[in-house]
Amino acid sequence: MALRLIHIGLGGWGGDWARNAVPRVPTVDRVAIVDADETNLATARAKLQLGADRCFTDLRSAFERTDADAVLITASVAAHVPLAVQALRAGKHVLVEKPFAPTVAEARQIVDVADEAGRTVMVSQNYRFYPAARAAAGLVAKEYVGPLGLVRVDFRKWANAAPVGAHRHYQLVHPLLYDMAIHHFDLMRMVTGQEPVKVFAQVTDPPWSNFNDPAAATLTITFDGGTVVSYRGSWVSSGEPTTWSGDWHLECEKGEIYWTGRDGPAGATEADVLSVRHLPGAARAAGVIGGDQVEVLDPVALAGVEYVGRAGALAEFARAIAAGDEPESSGRRNLASLAISEAAARSVVSGQVELVTLS
Repeated sequence: MALRLIHIGLGGWGGDWARNAVPRVPTVDRVAIVDADETNLATARAKLQLGADRCFTDLRSAFERTDADAVLITASVAAHVPLAVQALRAGKHVLVEKPFAPTVAEARQIVDVADEAGRTVMVSQNYRFYPAARAAAGLVAKEYVGPLGLVRVDFRKWANAAPVGAHRHYQLVHPLLYDMAIHHFDLMRMVTGQEPVKVFAQVTDPPWSNFNDPAAATLTITFDGGTVVSYRGSWVSSGEPTTWSGDWHLECEKGEIYWTGRDGPAGATEADVLSVRHLPGAARAAGVIGGDQVEVLDPVALAGVEYVGRAGALAEFARAIAAGDEPESSGRRNLASLAISEAAARSVVSGQVELVTLS
């Protein structure tokens, strides 16, 4: 039987979820929608062609008048904790948009409530569910070109076109570290198969930025397996834009893995590419890099992903509940991704290397 789902938060991004993600997963049945803003609710009801008996302005009413198993939360970050706690205490499973919560401490509160209630809580880290990211993680895990060493990640976008004060994005606290880079931090953990230990971060905001807080940053992140990730991200870059997943270079003992992905419309995978540069043994021994002695395989064929992006997260949520498993980006497992953002924000203030902690 399909997982019966109440969807709360039908604003811009939540409305996009409702139209372009939820309908793609046949193992989920949307039984109700909820939004405290009556305009948002009316717009969503019309676009989804739902009856009034399935549309509510508060979650309690939806619980009382529908028979649901789970709640999808795509409301603002400030609402994540109270809504998740309310749903869990009502006996519902919870899938919540990223970032999980404003702080690690508040995210842990949700995890604790889920444990007490015996229910699943999962964070939608949708960038995990794209072909290139999953292929890169598989190559690293089996040491396809040897053990992993240094990783370089670049993310560049121009999100600076609106006038000053004309876009809510400009008002976000640490708009890169929490709102965007949380995707990349989570991918770092998945692709390397390692957990973060410490972070050094420096924000670098150009004079043309329209953001209140710095919208660009450079980070060095050390992981428990010894891998160091160099990360450069910017919402206000005049350089060539990357895809949303960013450009990844993974240096290994016997060569390099390059990948990028997650671009275009929801669920599109055309931008996903992965290549491997092999460094022959003779060239390594002689210290020769480049020239005819380097073989490039481009592109590496990528296996298809049945449910892509947000649909992938939703499908994994439904699968894990049906199987009684812990989903791969469960609340507990996602704490370390949020903890990188939090440690980076501390480092910006302290000017020092900060430990990544889950407390």
